[in-house]
Amino acid sequence: MKYKVSKSNRSIRGTVDLAGSKSISNRALIIQALTEQPFEIKRLANANDTVLLQKLLREDSEIRDAGPAGTTFRFLTAYLSLQPGTQILTGSERMKKRPIGVLVEALRTLGADITYLEEPGYPPLQIGEPKEFGTSNQLTISAGTSSQYISALLMIAPVLQNGLELKLDGKIVSRPYIEMTLSLMKYFGIEHTWNGNVIRIAPQEYQPKTFTVEADWSAASYYYSLAAIAEQADLRIEGLFEESVQGDAILAKMMEHFGVKTIFNDNGVHLIKAGELTISAFSWDFLKCPDLAQTLAVICGALGVKGRFTGLETLRIKETDRIDALQRELKKVGVTVQVDPSDESYQLVSGTADLDHYYPCFATYEDHRMAMAFAPLAMIGPIEVEEPLVVGKSYPDYWRDLSSLGFQVVEI
Repeated sequence: MKYKVSKSNRSIRGTVDLAGSKSISNRALIIQALTEQPFEIKRLANANDTVLLQKLLREDSEIRDAGPAGTTFRFLTAYLSLQPGTQILTGSERMKKRPIGVLVEALRTLGADITYLEEPGYPPLQIGEPKEFGTSNQLTISAGTSSQYISALLMIAPVLQNGLELKLDGKIVSRPYIEMTLSLMKYFGIEHTWNGNVIRIAPQEYQPKTFTVEADWSAASYYYSLAAIAEQADLRIEGLFEESVQGDAILAKMMEHFGVKTIFNDNGVHLIKAGELTISAFSWDFLKCPDLAQTLAVICGALGVKGRFTGLETLRIKETDRIDALQRELKKVGVTVQVDPSDESYQLVSGTADLDHYYPCFATYEDHRMAMAFAPLAMIGPIEVEEPLVVGKSYPDYWRDLSSLGFQVVEI
């Protein structure tokens, strides 16, 4: 299946009401499951991953299939370690190639009973009775590992009989996601201390409180991309909070470099293209906001801005190898992505996207962000997108919302 995406001009105007953040929604659902009394979650994300997590938390079956949902799999690995009985947690073929060993070994150190059913270090997992789980409460984990592993451990910490003392060893990757988790836990009554590289959480009970999920800044990045590429832009994106717990909220400041002005209001943000592009090069460290890297690589390619990106340590172990995918797909419009062989966390984007001589068909690699990051290139010329429904992982309404802004999205 493919979509042809095009637009007759480079002017963009309209309003988009973004759904709740998948990252926040998934954390809220785990906290809800760990809370003794029920509470309401408003504006819960309609992302496939969130719908699936909600379904799996309600299930009482022995085998639970997380499909391609990485956050869902990781959070459930920790959550199910607390539950009675024996469960099998599995996923898609791609999920079976995504490492889980760091989290499993951490949980085992705390006393969890987890067995690999196929290749050691990878899904699927058999998770047994929590007989000894939580008797040990001291743990050291690499600070360079996925923040989802760390968040999974932190969220279950208050309900462990002795709490948790978590030492982060080395340079912390994606600190804002850890801070997001701790901020949400605090909202629900959980206190913590974070001194140096040690986080301590004592045994406590989550307190039920009605919670409203803010919109997803990662999803907003695709509209910022439209505004940057457009010659004229007047966009309103509803649901975003100025005081956000999301690290990707740095986007508003980042996009000032591309002439996009952000005005916050009671409903969200108002984006205006402030004028002609005045920069020829753009440098950014994406260590704290890795999900924005694809969007910014495409923006740089679209505008002929040389991009120097660092902090890309986690991009090769996402839904796909995102660095390789960017190299392959941007090449289709004459833009090169060079990776420093001595430091894969650094890449250089150069060249200007040529859609006068190319009619590209972009592959998505089962990665929702590849589809959404490349679609804004249709502002310059017609493109095709393979497997476009992959956006359902985080933003099922993406193509509908794009159409509402004057894009032609046709199945071919």
